[in-house]
Amino acid sequence: MNRFGFAALPLCSMLLTFAVHTQPQGPSYDCNKVENSSIPALVCADAELSDLDRQLAEVYTAASTRAANEHPPQLKAEQRGWIKGRDDCWKSTDQRACIEDSYRLRIAELQARYRLVPHTGPFTFVCDDAPGSELIVTFFATEPPTLIAERGDSVSLMYRQPSASGTRYQGRNESIWEHQSVAAVIWGYGAAEMRCRKSP
Repeated sequence: MNRFGFAALPLCSMLLTFAVHTQPQGPSYDCNKVENSSIPALVCADAELSDLDRQLAEVYTAASTRAANEHPPQLKAEQRGWIKGRDDCWKSTDQRACIEDSYRLRIAELQARYRLVPHTGPFTFVCDDAPGSELIVTFFATEPPTLIAERGDSVSLMYRQPSASGTRYQGRNESIWEHQSVAAVIWGYGAAEMRCRKSP
């Protein structure tokens, strides 16, 4: 073999190694076992969605460790429910956006609930100038940003929403809109708005 052949061997080896390492990775599950045209198949065909699926798998594993002593156990059943909800994205007019939102919100939810990311707080808000009516709020560095608010025996996870002024978070039936240490709070479906002020 001439000198050019010997010189080419290391280069070919490097290119092969580079190609192997730059191949797109699939999701956390086996794409050979999913039905064609299903939502899991759509995830398999999309590099960004596959990446989100792997991220969720890592976060779920970390959350499972934190939830080991959870009574009653909820995480596994909730995850099955989430998968069913993600797969319902076939009904959406924009399936990809629906799937992406579903992954991002679930990742943020688990990171906040199981304290897997940095957080600030808790902060205490006194509502309607009534010392016994307190709201305890902790903010989490998730994407999108989240908070967990506690009022009495009730707990609400909320996601940050676009806002022209102040900072607004929305949960299932609760919302907090904070501006200059004063928050407009709705706690529960159809509930009246409360004015809550952050304690020093």
